[in-house]
Amino acid sequence: MNPKIKKILFIGLLVMVGIIGVLHYTTPGHLILFHDSFRRLSYFPIAIGAILYGVRGGLALAVLSCLSFVPHLFLFWSQGPEAYYSELSEIIFYLLAGLVIGLISSRENRLQKEYRRISEKLAKSYKRLHEQAVRLVQAEKELGQAKKLSVLGRLSASLAHEIKNPLASIQGAAEILADEVGADHPKHEFIEIMRSEILRLNNSVDEVLAYCRGQQADNRDPYEALEIVIEKVCQMAGQAIREKSIRLAVDKNQETARFPVAEPAMTQVLMNLLLNAADAVEKKGKIQICHYRDETGRICIEVSDNGPGISPDMAEEVFNSFVTFKEGGTGLGLSISKRIVERLGGTIRVTPSETGGACFRVCLPRKETLNR
Repeated sequence: MNPKIKKILFIGLLVMVGIIGVLHYTTPGHLILFHDSFRRLSYFPIAIGAILYGVRGGLALAVLSCLSFVPHLFLFWSQGPEAYYSELSEIIFYLLAGLVIGLISSRENRLQKEYRRISEKLAKSYKRLHEQAVRLVQAEKELGQAKKLSVLGRLSASLAHEIKNPLASIQGAAEILADEVGADHPKHEFIEIMRSEILRLNNSVDEVLAYCRGQQADNRDPYEALEIVIEKVCQMAGQAIREKSIRLAVDKNQETARFPVAEPAMTQVLMNLLLNAADAVEKKGKIQICHYRDETGRICIEVSDNGPGISPDMAEEVFNSFVTFKEGGTGLGLSISKRIVERLGGTIRVTPSETGGACFRVCLPRKETLNR
């Protein structure tokens, strides 16, 4: 109980004891019924004081009740020892009531404090047990993840060897074609796309290998304006967009259009997000790409769709390895994309989009705008 309230209650009990004493003193002695009622009323402040304040409170109010009872004794002084001692015995009962009820109340208070202490101790133990259980479950998940990555790492190493050799041959062929097809040739842009995609594929293999080994890929990516990278990604994903007659809208924001981004790395990230969105939406669905500067000055790129969306409890899970919603998916695209974005110093999150689907937001640290 609040100490201030307890103090007010004690004052109220003192007032009650004083009023009973005044009633004893002012009521004529022949009105026995009234005096008997006042005597019994005196037990109420004693009992309440003992319950609220323990032995000391009970005895204090019992003593005060005895003092207020003294004027009543003088009324019976002249009626002889038998009547006088009969009234005097009431004082002993007041003291006994205050003592006994106070002892019981003090014992109950001690038990309550002990129960409270045990309850708090059990709550702390439960909290520690819960935290340990959470850590254990997390450790088991990480162990399972590590085992999967270990197997995948060994498989990726062999696959990388088999992929990089043909890539080197394709790159050599592309270089020969580039020498024979001049810059003014109408097909020259396709040669450049081949060379760029060979480089991106090579970087992608390095990213997968680094991810499976728990390392960071040491890529020194060339930088390109954000609008050019988005335009290139939309061009490369054009076939998947056309097959489902998807409406692709790209917002033009001149403030952030020239923002420099790591071209191969962000091409891979945005390509993953765009193809995932294309897989998620129904035929004639809608995908929107926009970019803007947030309140902290970072550049944010959003890829949103009107597909089924992602539930809030899966918002973090989707970036874990081997988590996929697509039949035949590897579950590595988003986890690798997250690692790439974090390597660039940024963040990637998924939230519900305004159209009801999913909105993937990539935020990158601020850099100087490209002027070329």
